[in-house]
Amino acid sequence: MKKTVNVLLSSTLVLGLAMSALSAVQTPIFAKGKETTYLIAYKNDIPSDFEERIEELGGSVETVVDEVGIVSVTSNDPNFLKNIKKDKTILAAEEELEVYLDQERPEAADGQPITDVPQPDWDDPDQNYHDLQWDIKRITNDFRSHDISKGNSRTVVGIIDTGLDFDHPDLRDNADEAGSRTFVPGTKDAWDQNGHGTHVAGSIAANGKVLGVGPDLTVRAYRVFGASGGAQQSWITNALVAAANDGVDVVNMSLGGWRWMAHNYGEKGESASMVAYKRAVQYAVKKGVTVVVAAGNDSRELGNLHDMQEYWKETYGLDIKGPSRVVPAQIPGVITVSSSNEWSTDKIAFYSNYGNPIDIAAPGGDNGPEYDRLYREDPKGDYLDKRDFHYRALSTYPTYLPPYFTSDLKGYAFMHGTSMAAPKVAGIAAVIKSENPKMKPNQIAALIYKTAEDYGKRGQDKLFGAGEANIYNALTE
Repeated sequence: MKKTVNVLLSSTLVLGLAMSALSAVQTPIFAKGKETTYLIAYKNDIPSDFEERIEELGGSVETVVDEVGIVSVTSNDPNFLKNIKKDKTILAAEEELEVYLDQERPEAADGQPITDVPQPDWDDPDQNYHDLQWDIKRITNDFRSHDISKGNSRTVVGIIDTGLDFDHPDLRDNADEAGSRTFVPGTKDAWDQNGHGTHVAGSIAANGKVLGVGPDLTVRAYRVFGASGGAQQSWITNALVAAANDGVDVVNMSLGGWRWMAHNYGEKGESASMVAYKRAVQYAVKKGVTVVVAAGNDSRELGNLHDMQEYWKETYGLDIKGPSRVVPAQIPGVITVSSSNEWSTDKIAFYSNYGNPIDIAAPGGDNGPEYDRLYREDPKGDYLDKRDFHYRALSTYPTYLPPYFTSDLKGYAFMHGTSMAAPKVAGIAAVIKSENPKMKPNQIAALIYKTAEDYGKRGQDKLFGAGEANIYNALTE
């Protein structure tokens, strides 16, 4: 039996993290193998004899998140799930679904990679890409917020993602390798073998050829993704609880997926995954953690029953009668971030989810106005060659990985997605926290909303929420 308790552990774009690093998507089609993993949510505290009960039914405990009453179990007994549900101490149990990485890859009709940006010269301290950072420049008012506050090393942002390149020249002074963890079985460290987590980290705390929102903040990796594999719900839940126990100030979760809330594969009641997310977020917030999440990249209206049903039908051929939710974007207590773009204050990025659950927007980039126009006319059209990658967000990328396909740069990459928008808000929240250590998560969120640039319709709207977040405004309020 393998047993993993989060206090002992050492760490979703689609998380193309979804289309070029958009956000992660949970697949509803789960292929059963010889051995199946199950997620169990107990009604209250986990019983002292839970392990014996599970083993009696042919299960083996894999992960225990005691603080929120969540356990993952493996079993090759086809009757395990039916039998374990008879346990009256259990609230919900199900086959454990995974969030998968589904990175965008170059295609024959693809836009041309960016080659007009010089390669990094690590020996030249005067070379930088600051002028290319339209996204960070806009939310910092041309980096003027850095003159007021760059954050501080005592303020920690936990990044639940693919890990970090701890030796990246722009991150090595701010990345806390010793405090980082991996929750991926078979891995021993939180080094990034995908690129997504390092890109996210740069938007928060890079300090070099690119700059983050808070160049003096500390970033810590809670790795839940391998190089290309999935992340189980229990790993994500475990990571969030662990980050809260570690005392981080802000958590960024540029991942997510679709889960049924009321009708989980024909069953009434909330799924174990929903229970796990809700409890973990609540646990973190009670410990003073501001939790920032990506809205997702399906171009769907969150909370719209018809739009959700249409998505399931078009994507998976499933007729869903009940409501569905995107998690963690629609979990109470989080700051949910949609993606704005470089060229419009009226339109969000073509891929970004929207709707009443959106709290705030931040620059996540896109493929430019021409592609946007064509996409909105026909979302299924073939015009990949019209993509202009310059409109995406430039940030750090692992120096030991081949260049990301949107450019020939080593150590940096142009990506887009709500995965790229959320960390800007996480960085803003962390800088605010560094200046106001006693501020609670709801107070930090309120300040972010109050000081946002009011894009879109006047006031709160379904595209931008309260508007586009702006750290300069927050610091000068």
